[in-house]
Amino acid sequence: MPVRSHLPEPVSTASISPAMSNARASALYTVAERRRRDASKWTFVQGVLAPLQFVVFIASVVLVFRYVSHGVGGDIASISVVLKTLVLYAIMITGSLWERDVYGCYLFAPAFYWEDVVSMGVIALHTLYLVMYLGGFGDTMLQLQVALLAYASYLVNAGQFLYKFRLARKSAGVAT
Repeated sequence: MPVRSHLPEPVSTASISPAMSNARASALYTVAERRRRDASKWTFVQGVLAPLQFVVFIASVVLVFRYVSHGVGGDIASISVVLKTLVLYAIMITGSLWERDVYGCYLFAPAFYWEDVVSMGVIALHTLYLVMYLGGFGDTMLQLQVALLAYASYLVNAGQFLYKFRLARKSAGVAT
C-alpha cells in the first residue's frame, strides 16, 4: 500500500486548459494553496527573515561601499557579507520548505519559477564570494566587488518577490 503524504502533489501544467492558465496567471494562489500558505509555519519564518535579510543587506552595503570608496574597514565589510550570505542561506532553505508546504515541491513551482531561477544566481554569487573570502582568492577589493555583484542580483530577486507579494495582497483584496 503506498504511503500518502499530507503534502500536496506538485502541480502539473499539462492538464491545465488555456482558460484555467489565464485565470491562474491573474491569481497567485488557488484557494487550497492560500489555505496551505496560511497554515505553514514557514510563512511566518519568511516574514521575519525577509526584512532581517534586508536590514543586514543595507548595513553591509554601507560597509562595503565605505571600503571600496575609502579603503577603510575591509575586515568588518567582509564579515558583514558573510553574515548576509548566512541569512540568505537561511531564507533560501526555509523558503524551499515553504514552497514544499504550499505547492508540493521544494523549488521551481510554476507560480515562483522565475524567482527561483534568479535565486539560484543570487546563491551562486554569494557562494562565490564565500569561496573567495574563505579560500583567500583575490584581494579584499576583488572579493567585495564580487559581493556587490551578488548584492545587485539580490536586489533584482527581492524586487521579484516584492512584486509577487503585492500580487498576492491584491488578489486577496487587500489594498497595497
